Amino acid sequence: MTIELIGITATQETSSAPSEHNRVDGISAQTEAGVPVGPTVNPAYTARLARAHEDAGFDRVLIAHSSATPDGFLVASHVLQSTERLGVLLAHRPGFLAPTLAARAYATLDAFHPGRVAMHVITGGDDVDQARDGDFSDKTTRYRRTDDFLTVVRREWESSEPFDHEGEFYRVQGAWSAVRPAPGGIPIYFGGASEDAIRVGGKHADAYAFWGEPLDGIRERIAQVRAAAAPHGRDPRFSVSLRPIVADTEEQAWARAEAILDATRERWGTTRRTFGLDGRNAVGSQRLLEAADKGDVHDKRLWTALAKVTGATGNSTALVGTHEQVADALLDYVALGVTTLLIRGFDPLADASSYAPVIELVRAGADRRLALV
Repeated sequence: MTIELIGITATQETSSAPSEHNRVDGISAQTEAGVPVGPTVNPAYTARLARAHEDAGFDRVLIAHSSATPDGFLVASHVLQSTERLGVLLAHRPGFLAPTLAARAYATLDAFHPGRVAMHVITGGDDVDQARDGDFSDKTTRYRRTDDFLTVVRREWESSEPFDHEGEFYRVQGAWSAVRPAPGGIPIYFGGASEDAIRVGGKHADAYAFWGEPLDGIRERIAQVRAAAAPHGRDPRFSVSLRPIVADTEEQAWARAEAILDATRERWGTTRRTFGLDGRNAVGSQRLLEAADKGDVHDKRLWTALAKVTGATGNSTALVGTHEQVADALLDYVALGVTTLLIRGFDPLADASSYAPVIELVRAGADRRLALV
């Protein structure tokens, strides 16, 4: 049982204290409670944040994607060059780049940094965000396109001889790439909660990613994905994304959680209107909102109050407590079969460093669990 810890990168600094100089002009900082400051692309900050994750013991950082964020391939290259062992989970939205081109771009990045690159496929659950880049297809169509896209990507990575493909969305003749990763060298992570997502993800995913639902919900979803993967001879790993809020004492952690909630209430409306964000159309968001409607705290310390404020746009559930308490709660997900934990906070740089004790405790706890098997 190898546990993988993934954080998140950003190209723009975030301030938790608003001032007359702060304005919402970007979402690359990836935080609901903070205000982006400075240039949208700050290379020195991005490198510093990546090194903080590496020093804290993370395995990878997610490079998120939206219609407004900087180009992920260039950000990934900068992160990889700024660190020694840290990997990247580079998000990609099928439909805007030919699958052969996308496959070679990932393979080239991997050739410069072997074993440190992974693809995170996000088909797209927000019609407004899709339309900004000129895509007006519905979700069902997008998932069929993703299926066709990933079929070609894998063949481009794996075929030593030219191949033809004629699918619903992509047709190629004599496709072949001179640069290919080692077998399994670029794992495919996949997210989505709808029936279409599970069908396509079960067919293609090496790791299936969930947002931070209560334990019973994750147990249910793991079973669904395994059932969808079995006919294809696949046995994917599973990832859960959570937002730990940690402090030296539980009381201090909850005080910090309430402060984050207050700041989010104050700022989220402006951010949502500016960027037209509305995750409520996504099935994953609906599941988080259903959990939030049943109560603010689930299981030991899964806090869902932020999901109510943000409409569950993105992963918006937190684990609140001391480092030991949060690590214990994360290990409850590991006990269900989760082997990848994507944890990110609300102050990207400070939180990345503060998670080091949590990561150490989770790894040690997972090792003890494995020793008992």
